[in-house]
Amino acid sequence: MDAGEFGSYEEFWPYYVAMHSRATTRWVHLAGTLTGLAVSAYGLARGRKRYLAALPLIGYGTAWPAHFLIEGNNPATFGHPAWSLRGDARMIRMMLAGRDGELAAIAGKWLDENR
Repeated sequence: MDAGEFGSYEEFWPYYVAMHSRATTRWVHLAGTLTGLAVSAYGLARGRKRYLAALPLIGYGTAWPAHFLIEGNNPATFGHPAWSLRGDARMIRMMLAGRDGELAAIAGKWLDENR
């Protein structure tokens, strides 16, 4: 299935997780997103609005190289930016809740069915 063939976010979600099939990629995403959020929050607390730029710069700056170097794929953001942002938030919530194994299972199932 091509990244452009999704009719809804729920159809896109398993594909998104599959593009993060390696635990290292998911953890790089988590670290980048949380670091970007922390730097942005610090900046806002100090009255420095320019620190808000840290979130996308650090978030994407860590996530995209992980796709190219670890997964060997293109980020899903390129085809569906809004759904990818939503998927990243969902993936991170699941990881923080200790559900990384569930993500691995979703990725594995999608890859088995679509290779």
